[in-house]
Amino acid sequence: MTDREIIEHFNSGRQEEAFNGIVDAYTERLYWHIRRFLCSHEDTDDLLQDVFIKIWAALPSFRGESRLYTWIYRIATNEVLNHLRKQRFKAVISLESASGALERKIDEDPYFNGDHLQRELHKSIQRLPEKQRIVFSLRYFDEMKYEDMAEVTGTSVGALKASYHHACEKIRNDLQKLL
Repeated sequence: MTDREIIEHFNSGRQEEAFNGIVDAYTERLYWHIRRFLCSHEDTDDLLQDVFIKIWAALPSFRGESRLYTWIYRIATNEVLNHLRKQRFKAVISLESASGALERKIDEDPYFNGDHLQRELHKSIQRLPEKQRIVFSLRYFDEMKYEDMAEVTGTSVGALKASYHHACEKIRNDLQKLL
């Protein structure tokens, strides 16, 4: 079901069909978007459920000022950021680095099926500042256009391009140390 069909279903009073269309169309994409930040299958599944609850609750307020696609990604990204902030707070209390905890999850994840270089790439991404990590993930993995990222993040296209460039440089430097 396309985004247009989802909106048409919703506007014609078929909210449950519209929501099921969102779940069908976005579950896998949102799973991987979230997973890149949380590094854990279980945490990702839990947060994905929370994201769909937020989408369901906010769907009546969707005004169509942005595309459904970017609106959904904005909700998912905000939920990820909120979750990461809570993890950072817990890490401060336990005196553990939040990025270190995420890197450890990458190493311990039984579902990770990449090679050593892919594992190191994901660890390097976890060490990026929050904004660069989001921009890198949306651009590199989701192949999202800068204009769409601007809608998702509320940031200018120029700033997003700069953040992506800096993220790529940091990752390149990290990976070159391994070679």
